[in-house]
Amino acid sequence: GARQQSELCNESLMLEKLPACGKSFEEMMKRVDSKKWCNLTEFIMYYDNFTQCTEREANNASCFWPNPLAEGFITGIHKQFFSNCTSEKVHWEDPPDEILITLILIPVLLTCAMITLVVWCSKRSDIL
Repeated sequence: GARQQSELCNESLMLEKLPACGKSFEEMMKRVDSKKWCNLTEFIMYYDNFTQCTEREANNASCFWPNPLAEGFITGIHKQFFSNCTSEKVHWEDPPDEILITLILIPVLLTCAMITLVVWCSKRSDIL
């Protein structure tokens, strides 16, 4: 029978080709105002092309994708373009006291009213 020979990942070829993907992405990102680099909708097509390029080059070098070397390269691109895009933590504050008291009292009063109604109805079961 025919023997299937699997090719080994040519990491040096992949690392040689990946920078072309990064250069292409860099050229495309020059079209986007740097103030909009944190808004994915502004450059999603460019990023998709970049991702496909890195996958294609990894596959051409008989490497699986993603792999640690490709991920390292992609992380470098992320640091170059998106290092200032950290998500800010939302600082939660309590509502004003008037609103907070209202939000607490409404369920308490409704619960008391329902208990009162159930007790009243159970004592008057002969009428119902």
